[in-house]
Amino acid sequence: MGKLEWITFDCYGTLIDWEKGITKALAPFLPFPVDRDEFSRRYIELEARVEKERYRPYREVLAVTSARLLDQIGLRLPPGKENTLPDSFPDWPAFADVPACLRALRADGYRLAILSNVDRDLLVSSVSKLGATIDLLVTAQDCQSYKPARGHWHHFQTLSGARPDTTLHVAASLYHDIIPASKLGYRTVFINRHGETVAGTVATRILSDLGDLPHEVKELERRSLRL
Repeated sequence: MGKLEWITFDCYGTLIDWEKGITKALAPFLPFPVDRDEFSRRYIELEARVEKERYRPYREVLAVTSARLLDQIGLRLPPGKENTLPDSFPDWPAFADVPACLRALRADGYRLAILSNVDRDLLVSSVSKLGATIDLLVTAQDCQSYKPARGHWHHFQTLSGARPDTTLHVAASLYHDIIPASKLGYRTVFINRHGETVAGTVATRILSDLGDLPHEVKELERRSLRL
Protein backbone atom coordinates (compact mmCIF):
# COMPACT_ATOMS: atom_id res chain seq x y z
CA MET A 1 0.00 0.00 0.00
CA GLY A 2 1.19 3.51 -0.77
CA LYS A 3 1.54 6.38 1.66
CA LEU A 4 -1.82 7.97 2.38
CA GLU A 5 -2.36 11.31 0.64
CA TRP A 6 -6.15 11.69 0.56
CA ILE A 7 -8.86 10.92 3.07
CA THR A 8 -12.35 10.77 1.60
CA PHE A 9 -15.55 10.89 3.61
CA ASP A 10 -19.18 10.19 3.19
CA CYS A 11 -21.03 13.18 4.59
CA TYR A 12 -24.49 12.39 5.97
CA GLY A 13 -24.32 10.01 8.90
CA THR A 14 -20.53 10.35 9.02
CA LEU A 15 -19.96 14.12 9.32
CA ILE A 16 -23.50 15.53 9.41
CA ASP A 17 -26.24 14.15 11.67
CA TRP A 18 -28.81 13.43 8.98
CA GLU A 19 -31.04 11.45 11.34
CA LYS A 20 -31.48 14.43 13.62
CA GLY A 21 -32.01 16.64 10.59
CA ILE A 22 -34.70 14.45 9.06
CA THR A 23 -36.64 13.73 12.25
CA LYS A 24 -36.57 17.38 13.31
CA ALA A 25 -37.76 18.54 9.87
CA LEU A 26 -40.65 16.07 9.68
CA ALA A 27 -41.66 16.11 13.36
CA PRO A 28 -44.08 19.07 12.99
CA PHE A 29 -46.16 16.96 10.58
CA LEU A 30 -46.38 13.91 12.85
CA PRO A 31 -49.22 13.71 15.39
CA PHE A 32 -47.15 11.51 17.71
CA PRO A 33 -43.53 11.17 18.89
CA VAL A 34 -41.36 8.81 16.83
CA ASP A 35 -38.49 6.54 17.68
CA ARG A 36 -35.62 8.28 15.91
CA ASP A 37 -33.67 5.08 15.19
CA GLU A 38 -36.68 3.23 13.78
CA PHE A 39 -37.86 6.25 11.79
CA SER A 40 -34.39 6.69 10.31
CA ARG A 41 -34.04 2.98 9.51
CA ARG A 42 -37.30 3.01 7.59
CA TYR A 43 -36.34 6.21 5.81
CA ILE A 44 -32.97 4.92 4.61
CA GLU A 45 -34.48 1.65 3.37
CA LEU A 46 -37.03 3.58 1.34
CA GLU A 47 -34.44 6.02 0.04
CA ALA A 48 -32.24 3.20 -1.24
CA ARG A 49 -35.22 1.83 -3.19
CA VAL A 50 -35.99 5.24 -4.66
CA GLU A 51 -32.36 5.72 -5.73
CA LYS A 52 -32.37 2.32 -7.47
CA GLU A 53 -35.44 3.13 -9.56
CA ARG A 54 -33.65 5.66 -11.79
CA TYR A 55 -31.41 8.66 -11.37
CA ARG A 56 -33.31 11.57 -9.86
CA PRO A 57 -31.85 14.82 -8.47
CA TYR A 58 -31.45 14.32 -4.75
CA ARG A 59 -34.00 17.01 -3.99
CA GLU A 60 -36.54 14.81 -5.75
CA VAL A 61 -35.26 11.71 -3.93
CA LEU A 62 -35.85 13.47 -0.60
CA ALA A 63 -39.35 14.55 -1.59
CA VAL A 64 -40.38 11.15 -2.95
CA THR A 65 -38.91 9.24 0.00
CA SER A 66 -40.46 11.46 2.66
CA ALA A 67 -43.86 11.22 0.96
CA ARG A 68 -43.65 7.42 0.83
CA LEU A 69 -42.49 7.21 4.43
CA LEU A 70 -45.39 9.29 5.69
CA ASP A 71 -47.77 7.32 3.48
CA GLN A 72 -46.64 4.14 5.26
CA ILE A 73 -47.95 5.56 8.53
CA GLY A 74 -51.12 6.99 7.00
CA LEU A 75 -50.00 10.62 6.72
CA ARG A 76 -49.28 13.18 4.04
CA LEU A 77 -47.28 16.38 3.94
CA PRO A 78 -49.53 19.41 3.60
CA PRO A 79 -49.70 21.05 0.16
CA GLY A 80 -46.69 23.30 -0.37
CA LYS A 81 -44.53 21.34 2.11
CA GLU A 82 -43.28 18.70 -0.32
CA ASN A 83 -39.74 20.14 -0.19
CA THR A 84 -39.52 20.19 3.59
CA LEU A 85 -36.45 17.92 3.70
CA PRO A 86 -34.29 19.61 1.06
CA ASP A 87 -35.23 23.02 2.46
CA SER A 88 -34.06 21.89 5.92
CA PHE A 89 -30.52 20.93 4.85
CA PRO A 90 -28.80 24.13 6.06
CA ASP A 91 -30.06 23.36 9.58
CA TRP A 92 -28.67 19.81 9.77
CA PRO A 93 -25.86 19.82 12.39
CA ALA A 94 -22.38 18.35 12.23
CA PHE A 95 -21.50 15.74 14.83
CA ALA A 96 -19.53 17.25 17.71
CA ASP A 97 -16.42 15.18 16.92
CA VAL A 98 -16.11 16.40 13.33
CA PRO A 99 -14.36 19.83 13.34
CA ALA A 100 -11.42 18.81 15.56
CA CYS A 101 -10.90 15.61 13.58
CA LEU A 102 -10.87 17.32 10.18
CA ARG A 103 -8.59 20.10 11.39
CA ALA A 104 -6.15 17.55 12.84
CA LEU A 105 -6.03 15.60 9.59
CA ARG A 106 -5.37 18.74 7.58
CA ALA A 107 -2.64 19.74 10.05
CA ASP A 108 -1.05 16.34 9.43
CA GLY A 109 -0.88 17.11 5.72
CA TYR A 110 -3.74 15.05 4.31
CA ARG A 111 -6.06 16.32 1.61
CA LEU A 112 -9.77 15.88 2.32
CA ALA A 113 -12.65 15.06 0.00
CA ILE A 114 -16.34 14.34 0.44
CA LEU A 115 -18.17 11.79 -1.72
CA SER A 116 -21.88 12.28 -1.11
CA ASN A 117 -25.21 11.04 -2.48
CA VAL A 118 -26.71 14.52 -2.75
CA ASP A 119 -26.97 17.50 -5.09
CA ARG A 120 -24.03 19.90 -5.04
CA ASP A 121 -25.89 22.89 -3.62
CA LEU A 122 -27.19 20.78 -0.73
CA LEU A 123 -23.70 19.53 0.10
CA VAL A 124 -22.28 23.05 -0.05
CA SER A 125 -24.89 24.15 2.49
CA SER A 126 -23.53 21.53 4.90
CA VAL A 127 -19.79 22.03 4.36
CA SER A 128 -19.85 25.31 6.27
CA LYS A 129 -20.82 23.32 9.39
CA LEU A 130 -17.70 21.16 9.31
CA GLY A 131 -15.17 23.64 10.67
CA ALA A 132 -12.41 22.78 8.17
CA THR A 133 -11.48 23.29 4.53
CA ILE A 134 -12.50 20.47 2.19
CA ASP A 135 -10.34 20.16 -0.93
CA LEU A 136 -12.77 18.32 -3.21
CA LEU A 137 -16.49 17.58 -3.36
CA VAL A 138 -18.02 14.77 -5.43
CA THR A 139 -21.81 14.50 -5.55
CA ALA A 140 -24.43 12.28 -7.11
CA GLN A 141 -25.28 15.23 -9.32
CA ASP A 142 -21.72 15.17 -10.70
CA CYS A 143 -21.72 11.50 -11.65
CA GLN A 144 -25.47 10.97 -12.20
CA SER A 145 -25.52 7.93 -9.94
CA TYR A 146 -25.81 7.01 -6.28
CA LYS A 147 -23.46 4.98 -4.12
CA PRO A 148 -22.96 2.00 -3.88
CA ALA A 149 -22.51 2.48 -7.64
CA ARG A 150 -18.87 3.19 -8.43
CA GLY A 151 -19.36 6.56 -10.09
CA HIS A 152 -18.28 8.62 -7.06
CA TRP A 153 -14.94 6.86 -6.75
CA HIS A 154 -14.25 6.98 -10.47
CA HIS A 155 -15.08 10.69 -10.53
CA PHE A 156 -12.87 11.31 -7.51
CA GLN A 157 -9.94 9.52 -9.14
CA THR A 158 -10.38 11.52 -12.34
CA LEU A 159 -10.44 14.87 -10.53
CA SER A 160 -7.74 14.18 -7.94
CA GLY A 161 -5.39 11.84 -9.75
CA ALA A 162 -5.27 9.83 -6.52
CA ARG A 163 -5.01 6.04 -6.48
CA PRO A 164 -6.97 3.70 -4.21
CA ASP A 165 -3.76 2.64 -2.45
CA THR A 166 -3.00 6.25 -1.43
CA THR A 167 -6.55 7.05 -0.29
CA LEU A 168 -8.51 6.14 2.85
CA HIS A 169 -12.32 6.18 2.70
CA VAL A 170 -14.27 6.90 5.89
CA ALA A 171 -18.01 6.34 6.19
CA ALA A 172 -20.87 5.28 8.45
CA SER A 173 -22.60 3.03 5.90
CA LEU A 174 -21.38 -0.47 5.06
CA TYR A 175 -23.82 -0.79 2.17
CA HIS A 176 -23.29 2.59 0.48
CA ASP A 177 -19.58 3.07 1.14
CA ILE A 178 -17.44 0.54 2.96
CA ILE A 179 -18.26 -2.52 0.87
CA PRO A 180 -17.98 -0.85 -2.57
CA ALA A 181 -14.86 1.16 -1.63
CA SER A 182 -13.17 -1.96 -0.28
CA LYS A 183 -13.93 -3.83 -3.50
CA LEU A 184 -12.20 -1.02 -5.40
CA GLY A 185 -9.02 -1.46 -3.34
CA TYR A 186 -9.43 1.37 -0.82
CA ARG A 187 -8.52 1.08 2.81
CA THR A 188 -11.64 1.95 4.77
CA VAL A 189 -12.74 3.06 8.23
CA PHE A 190 -16.28 2.23 9.27
CA ILE A 191 -17.70 4.80 11.70
CA ASN A 192 -20.08 2.62 13.68
CA ARG A 193 -22.10 5.31 15.43
CA HIS A 194 -24.99 2.94 16.17
CA GLY A 195 -23.00 0.01 17.50
CA GLU A 196 -24.04 -2.29 14.66
CA THR A 197 -23.02 -5.93 14.67
CA VAL A 198 -20.15 -5.96 12.18
CA ALA A 199 -18.66 -9.46 12.36
CA GLY A 200 -16.95 -10.25 9.07
CA THR A 201 -16.99 -6.68 7.81
CA VAL A 202 -14.48 -5.78 5.12
CA ALA A 203 -13.55 -2.48 6.81
CA THR A 204 -9.86 -1.96 7.54
CA ARG A 205 -10.72 -0.31 10.86
CA ILE A 206 -13.91 0.19 12.89
CA LEU A 207 -14.40 3.23 15.15
CA SER A 208 -17.41 4.37 17.17
CA ASP A 209 -16.89 8.00 16.11
CA LEU A 210 -14.28 10.29 14.53
CA GLY A 211 -12.48 11.16 17.76
CA ASP A 212 -9.69 8.61 17.28
CA LEU A 213 -9.49 8.84 13.49
CA PRO A 214 -6.32 11.01 13.32
CA HIS A 215 -4.52 8.49 15.55
CA GLU A 216 -5.78 5.53 13.52
CA VAL A 217 -4.63 7.18 10.29
CA LYS A 218 -1.13 7.49 11.73
CA GLU A 219 -1.22 3.82 12.75
CA LEU A 220 -2.24 2.82 9.23
CA GLU A 221 0.66 4.87 7.88
CA ARG A 222 3.13 3.14 10.21
CA ARG A 223 1.79 -0.26 9.23
CA SER A 224 2.10 0.48 5.53
CA LEU A 225 5.70 1.60 6.00
CA ARG A 226 6.55 -1.65 7.80
CA LEU A 227 5.13 -3.83 5.02
